[in-house]
Amino acid sequence: EEHLAALTAAPRDMWAQVRSSLKIQAEDALEAVEGAAFFVSLDSEPAGLTREDPAASLDAYARALLAGRGHDRWFDKSFTLIVFSNGKLGLSVEHSWADCPISGHMWEFTLATECFQLGYSADGHCKGHPEPSLPQPQRLHWDLPEKIRLSISLALRGAKTLSGNIDCHVFPFSHFGKSFIKRCHLSSDSFTQVALQLAHFRDRGEFCLTYESTMTRLFLEGRTETVRSCTREACNFVRAMEDKEKTEPQRRALFRLAVEKHQALLKAAMSGQGVDRHLFALYIVSQFLHLRSPFLDQVHSEQWQLATSQIPVQQIHLFDVHNYPDYVSSGGGFGPADDHGYGVSYIFMGDDTITFHISSKKSSTKTDSHRLGQHIEDALLDVASLFQEGQRPKPRCRGLPEEDSGHRGSCLPCHKRGSKATTKSTNF
Repeated sequence: EEHLAALTAAPRDMWAQVRSSLKIQAEDALEAVEGAAFFVSLDSEPAGLTREDPAASLDAYARALLAGRGHDRWFDKSFTLIVFSNGKLGLSVEHSWADCPISGHMWEFTLATECFQLGYSADGHCKGHPEPSLPQPQRLHWDLPEKIRLSISLALRGAKTLSGNIDCHVFPFSHFGKSFIKRCHLSSDSFTQVALQLAHFRDRGEFCLTYESTMTRLFLEGRTETVRSCTREACNFVRAMEDKEKTEPQRRALFRLAVEKHQALLKAAMSGQGVDRHLFALYIVSQFLHLRSPFLDQVHSEQWQLATSQIPVQQIHLFDVHNYPDYVSSGGGFGPADDHGYGVSYIFMGDDTITFHISSKKSSTKTDSHRLGQHIEDALLDVASLFQEGQRPKPRCRGLPEEDSGHRGSCLPCHKRGSKATTKSTNF
């Protein structure tokens, strides 16, 4: 029973077959789990930022939220609330029911309510009084025949292999943030996306198909569309940055062109003029009609080696982020979309910090999350120097505090207290 949830990390066809058996053998218990609003995991190990090794502990924190131990998350559930033994907590979110702005807003609302409305007593306990009329927890009874037990063991082995293969790296970039970018009269998202192209090229020595998700919520039931950030304009800028013969004015002009192109693609995607959802629909229709299209086959087979997303902040006003910057969420991350690719998400925390969440697979000889993180930092500084008369922004600490304040409920803290993050679970 302890490892039952590992089945939700198994391939879908295998889990579907075992689930059919479970509906017969343990219908009431399965219905109780699947009918719940969300799943709560009480982890037996502590997590969070530590004074002894802040960088490594932050990475381990992110990995624990993303993958767990393979059997302590019910991955089918809309979200799993993960509570570690030292009171730290975070989320693992299943993606099909909602996109990042929804789960992110939910977590920001939780953070703001906890800090500014509910609060804690002087000794660290939650304010308020217990509700004695609530029913006591009841143990679920599972009748697991040997065949299902074997399936659980097999699923657990596969889940541990997958979770152990994830390489997570989280770092707050605190040299500058959106306030500096705005002073350059540039879009902060486009600035970051073009800088990511430079960082990835330095990491791999080549350009790659790049995915950035954007919202189509202008439309009824709109979800997402893809912005293909690796444009000709971005490539021209990257080549210029690596060409010693190019001058800073030339590089700056090419950078502005790349940003303008990205902005145009972003606006087109948000207004329903993207191409990827259209191509996907055509592919599905071709499969349904048993029509082979070499063009659609090629499009469908292309791998996104760089999957990116910006985490939205303060979609509605919850509190004054300028007066309380330490309570801004530090975002969340997701797994890579390709065996030899990266997953990169970022969030603008206040005016002067950008926190990056980078993931890749340890089994790949082509990727290294920490290496890409260093390239991202260098690329951002190099781009910023184009707008500061050749001077890099003054180096500062990479954003990690000296110690963890121990604030209850914090998740991936990057400041002195209260920072939190959601971490989305994906197929990795």
